[in-house]
Amino acid sequence: MNMVSESIVKDMALAHNGHLKIDWVKEHMPVLNRIRERFEKEKPFAGLKVAISLHLEAKTAYLAKVVQAGGAEVTITGSNPLSTQDDVCAALVEDGIRVFAKYNPDPAEYKEHLIKTLETRPDLIIDDGGDLVTILHSERRDLLSQVRGGAEETTTGILRLKALEKEGKLEFPMVAVNDAFCKYLFDNRYGTGQSVWDGINRTTNLVVAGKTVVVVGYGWCGKGVAMRAKGLGAKVIVTEIDAIKAVEAYMDGFEVMPMSEAAKHGDYFVTVTGNRDVIRKEHFEVMKDGAILSNAGHFDVEVNKVELAALSTSRRIVRKDIEEFVMADGRKVYLLAEGRLVNLAAGDGHPAEIMDMTFALQAVSLAYVNEQYKAIGKKVLNVPYELDSMVAQYKLEALGIGIDKLTDEQKAYLDSWVE
Repeated sequence: MNMVSESIVKDMALAHNGHLKIDWVKEHMPVLNRIRERFEKEKPFAGLKVAISLHLEAKTAYLAKVVQAGGAEVTITGSNPLSTQDDVCAALVEDGIRVFAKYNPDPAEYKEHLIKTLETRPDLIIDDGGDLVTILHSERRDLLSQVRGGAEETTTGILRLKALEKEGKLEFPMVAVNDAFCKYLFDNRYGTGQSVWDGINRTTNLVVAGKTVVVVGYGWCGKGVAMRAKGLGAKVIVTEIDAIKAVEAYMDGFEVMPMSEAAKHGDYFVTVTGNRDVIRKEHFEVMKDGAILSNAGHFDVEVNKVELAALSTSRRIVRKDIEEFVMADGRKVYLLAEGRLVNLAAGDGHPAEIMDMTFALQAVSLAYVNEQYKAIGKKVLNVPYELDSMVAQYKLEALGIGIDKLTDEQKAYLDSWVE
């Protein structure tokens, strides 16, 4: 196969720089390296086709190469128009992986890349946000029959999968990787927490200390964003719809209030809910002059861009990835990265050491669903605990950390109902 002629990328001349990026993250992903060694020996995907839709940057590229090392014919596309890195795409093509992706395609091109990825007729998929699954279950059901199952990366994607499952329409098993301990405890919390502020800081070049940050949503991603904002010296307000999470935010030392009130105080806003319109017209109308809006949820629907534009008398790009909206009363409100994922659209995403664990989970979950898809049936399932624990153990070993084990007597005690 000639992957250059079969792929759609911006410029193959960029490949050298892409290889350097992939080589860098490989050096900092020891867990995934260990999985690769296993895959190279066992070839769990021999003779199979795998389609991947993820934020297409260096860490994702290395995951694709690990799956390829397991014997798969791999095709990959991006899961967000602004997170694709063209040099990484070119490097993957040189490494024998089919790529349909470019940075900032128009909506029609983006959809075409997803469909072309599925038209390779994959046996297994890795999805991010549910785009591949949605297309397979709607307009391209003709491509369903060969799919054995797959794995989903995000909260947003899992919500879509569970809606399909609830309606009895899910056609193959999907592993909810986002719900694994080694995903949400580390990727969602520490990965999102660090990478969101990496993206905001490099984009704005403004101080965070002393400012007020409004974190919209206090799930694991919101916890990480709030924790890092506090560490940068900000005052933090959390808005929530869940009473339990709101109490948790309060106990963690943050102010909690409705968005209608928080909108008046925020200097920075970060949305991490997975829902739409969590910042909208009535909130824009009371924001301070100079308020900065950003999103770390999967889709660009959390900040209502239509209502923001309708309220403004003028708008312009004032700096790369910063759009200024001038309100009728002269206030200026700034939107980062078009309201898309600020940590990827305006940054490099989560640190390599964090994605090492997440992508290790993706790889072993994909192998698991390939082995068990007939027994699993058409449902959303959690990552088996033994796989979750294995990834954590590999991480500890890579760090040179040992932990205790139960003695036989302790195991017997825990298994007994008598003293």
